[in-house]
Amino acid sequence: MNQGNGKEPLLKVTNLKKHFPIMRGVLRRQVGAVQAVDGVSFNIYEGETLGLVGESGCGKSTTGRVILQLMDATDGTVEFQGTELTTLKKSDMRRMRREMQMIFQDPYASLNPRMTVGNIVGEPLEIHGLGDSKQRKARVQDLLKVVGLNPYFVNRYPHEFSGGQRQRIGVARALATNPMFIVADEPISALDVSIQAQVVNMLDELKAKLGLTYLFIAHDLSMVRYISDRVAVMYLGRIVELGVTNTVYEHPLHPYTQALLSAIPMPDPDKEVTRQRIILEGDVPSPADPPAGCRFHTRCGYVTDICREEDPEYRNMGSEAESHWVACHHAEQFKN
Repeated sequence: MNQGNGKEPLLKVTNLKKHFPIMRGVLRRQVGAVQAVDGVSFNIYEGETLGLVGESGCGKSTTGRVILQLMDATDGTVEFQGTELTTLKKSDMRRMRREMQMIFQDPYASLNPRMTVGNIVGEPLEIHGLGDSKQRKARVQDLLKVVGLNPYFVNRYPHEFSGGQRQRIGVARALATNPMFIVADEPISALDVSIQAQVVNMLDELKAKLGLTYLFIAHDLSMVRYISDRVAVMYLGRIVELGVTNTVYEHPLHPYTQALLSAIPMPDPDKEVTRQRIILEGDVPSPADPPAGCRFHTRCGYVTDICREEDPEYRNMGSEAESHWVACHHAEQFKN
């Protein structure tokens, strides 16, 4: 599945699954499974940002954690620079994590309150044996400068900082080992709106300056459009649409993507009044018991019999030069 521009991908995710067992009874027997991620495939190319969007509970964060092997995959493969991660020994994966880091969602929970900022940012350097004590101290101060913090804050504790400053500390920690790839798991959702733009601009600048590659997980569609080169839309554990950001936003081929985009506020009052808002009826089905056929058919306004019976093929509706993948039986009617 070639989803990019003909180059070899930095990260290749194929048919990735993560199911959480449902255990019941005195003997704790498995009676089912929560299909949090169920057959996800995509590539990420060096130097790009892939945005992963969808409503809460669709499996975005779980996907990011399984990619970094913070959770074991139920099935599927994750290749980073040609190395299969799901079968690596723990010691080998530990070394691989020098190249792959994560920015966590909650800056209040992801920093150890008993450690100073210097120890938090310097911990990855110590774990991977990078430099001596003096070099690590200098590196930590440089990293704080890079993320816009005073390098003399090294002896302070997390509770002395605001949410935006804490997230900058988290970014500095992720950058400590000079990684190539970063999973940013909703890095701005816990921040004030005024601070969100600052953090996103910083991430964009760091990408250009340090040659980073991002998987940017979010449900703020406006921010995803700003920072992402391509975007993948996720629903109930599966990717339903993936393509170049502007193409997906201007010509969405999946009804779920259309509904998400219709919820973005418009700054122009005249356009805001005249545009058509798509309201999805019903609740998201349980990932422990997903519907047959297309998983979106229970809430879709274009549903037909085939949607209820057959799982739609994930197909390229774009070109070889610019792919546009979609999983919808009726995508042709949205083509123009």
